[in-house]
Amino acid sequence: MTRYPSLYGHFFKQNLKTQLEYRDSFIIGMLSTVAMQVAGLLTLWVVMRQVPLLRGWTLDQLLLIYGLITLSKSLNHMFADNLWRLGWAYIRTGDFDRYLVRPVNPLFHLLADRFCQDGVGNFIVGLALLIHSSLVLGIPWTLQSGLYTLISVLAGGLIFLGINLITSSLSFWMVDSLPVMWGTFETHEFAKYPLNIYGQGISLIFTWILPFALASFYPASYLLGKDVGLLAWVSPGVAAALLALGYLLWSAGLRQYSSSGS
Repeated sequence: MTRYPSLYGHFFKQNLKTQLEYRDSFIIGMLSTVAMQVAGLLTLWVVMRQVPLLRGWTLDQLLLIYGLITLSKSLNHMFADNLWRLGWAYIRTGDFDRYLVRPVNPLFHLLADRFCQDGVGNFIVGLALLIHSSLVLGIPWTLQSGLYTLISVLAGGLIFLGINLITSSLSFWMVDSLPVMWGTFETHEFAKYPLNIYGQGISLIFTWILPFALASFYPASYLLGKDVGLLAWVSPGVAAALLALGYLLWSAGLRQYSSSGS
């Protein structure tokens, strides 16, 4: 039962040691992500200077949404970034074969084989936004709200992971599904804004099909005391369903995988 957590710890330490060997590169990678997030936030600030209320949402409330989804994305970025490399770096080159000859689960090995420092920058930005917006908005932090936020962020990270696992697993048939993966992933930008600014069809998509809003709009609404019903609580179940679907697709692709021979 403790084998995989212990093994992951060893992988993590080695990845961190390797990256910290080039500390300037580590710091630059982290800060570049922070800079990208700051640019996005400046765009949001400029827009809200012209439109102080966006369907009843203030800038600080939008920052809460932004912070929550950025935190969830950062977890996926740090710990599951290797899924982006599955097609072009492993399957196409034949390097994926090494994951099949070792006595560990290939998916576990793929995920544990890389820690992405860029995600640390996202985490810092997301945490800063959450703290800032909650203080400005006067959100009362209790044990319940703290646990709810933690669970929502973790579930949001697993939602990102599940969606990326589904789209990256297509590489077993397409050789490189990066365009599909990237196009699907980037739709999370819509979930940085309140769902009520979109039409009903868009809202349904980002609630049930690409449920990024479960990592942003719904938990933010709950923390702000807005009534969103049971949708504030379904993210763990949706995350589990996406992970199960992703693993089924991964397993099916693994069964039909054949080496490139290179």
